[in-house]
Amino acid sequence: MSVDGIFPAMPDNIYLIDKGKPACLIRALTPAMLADWKHGLAGPHLAWMETAHFTAAAGEVLLLPDSAGGLEGVLLGLGKTPDPMALAALPKKLPAGAYRLDKAAPQAVADMAALAWALGCYRFDLYKKTKHEGDWPRLVLDKDQDRGRIDRLNRAVYSARHLINTPAADMGPAALEAVLQRLAKAHKAKFSVISGDDLLAQNYPMIHAVGRAAQEAPRFLDLVWGDEAAPKLTLIGKGVCFDTGGLNLKPGNYMDLMKKDMGGAALAIALADAVMDAQLPVRLRLMIGAVENAIGPDAFRPGDVLESRKGLSVEIGNTDAEGRLVLADMLAEGDSESPDMMVDFATLTGAARVAMGPEVTPFYTHSDTLAAGLSAAAAQAHDPLWRMPLWAGYDGWLDSSIADVSHISSSPMGGSITAALFLARFVEACPDWVHFDTYAWNAKSRIGRPVGGEAQAIRAVYDYLEDRFGGR
Repeated sequence: MSVDGIFPAMPDNIYLIDKGKPACLIRALTPAMLADWKHGLAGPHLAWMETAHFTAAAGEVLLLPDSAGGLEGVLLGLGKTPDPMALAALPKKLPAGAYRLDKAAPQAVADMAALAWALGCYRFDLYKKTKHEGDWPRLVLDKDQDRGRIDRLNRAVYSARHLINTPAADMGPAALEAVLQRLAKAHKAKFSVISGDDLLAQNYPMIHAVGRAAQEAPRFLDLVWGDEAAPKLTLIGKGVCFDTGGLNLKPGNYMDLMKKDMGGAALAIALADAVMDAQLPVRLRLMIGAVENAIGPDAFRPGDVLESRKGLSVEIGNTDAEGRLVLADMLAEGDSESPDMMVDFATLTGAARVAMGPEVTPFYTHSDTLAAGLSAAAAQAHDPLWRMPLWAGYDGWLDSSIADVSHISSSPMGGSITAALFLARFVEACPDWVHFDTYAWNAKSRIGRPVGGEAQAIRAVYDYLEDRFGGR
């Protein structure tokens, strides 16, 4: 199913299916592997490595010339601990042509070679006059590899990054609505929108409260696809397209990345596209709360008490903790259908970054079976996740003297946990709910992962969904 025009175009012709034709060999080497290989090596290549001081450090690349001045081989340094995405270092450094990964490469590097190659071609050039020109180098894939699956996951990463990287002026609530409209059309899904004051009439009061002060109206975006008789899978994304902090205004150095506060929506949208493209046998529901947390005469205030879709009254402690309010109304709606599995993604708390840093995504679930499956899938997909506890002992930190619940904790500690505990109050009927408190951003550049939006968690979740619902 084509989704052209929704997400950025994938680079063309970056792969070749193996038909036994010659291709330039890529040797991916740790320092120990390099020492073993050099032991039996003599002649010009050994001399060239020593002249170039190649040590197989992570990301180090050395081109080996042949006697005619062409390219005979490529050496790629992996460092002591191989990065599964190591091949991403190559596409922008190699001339056009066909390349084959050495069969002696570490298994993790071989497993992720196709995705890493695509990530090595990635660039966010939406606003640049200069685009990539010419042919990319092409990686030879085994003929039994599932090209459809490779392209599906490549597109998921590209599309999530693209949505997150796009500035809020061009990726506000209306733009997110347009993205879902086109996605629904591409996959023949049903799509509906509740916008502005209609959110109050149809009982989504907290989504309305968070977004009501912005120039663009808040909206609840709802896409449904698949056989109604199939297992129900619900994906939910926090779509705060820009977060000023509201009346609890963020300082400038905290606000400058807030175009990424719709990262949860981007992840949910990219994952939903992959699920539909794969035709997984589920009844999929994708819900996005698309809002901007702005300042204006109608902005909600610290100390306000909001009604929620579930009927719980919620005391507001800080308007900069708005994402959980948007999620809560959607979780209550999703839970009303008793789905088999419900997943929410959100760039929710700074506390998660203190606990896990920017590269590991914490997740929360009551289900030990689901947690074990996701952890196994994360290892398989090299997409790092870590289970955090829904620690009941902290639930009382959300007590309010004037409402059913406070939306933030009375303690400065355990902020990611208490945010998850708040969300858990809106889920009763779904046996397998999981919450991802993701960063969705690369804070520093790594191989294949430039500074900017990142598609965290969705490859692991997709692997899990394939195993659970697709019988892979």
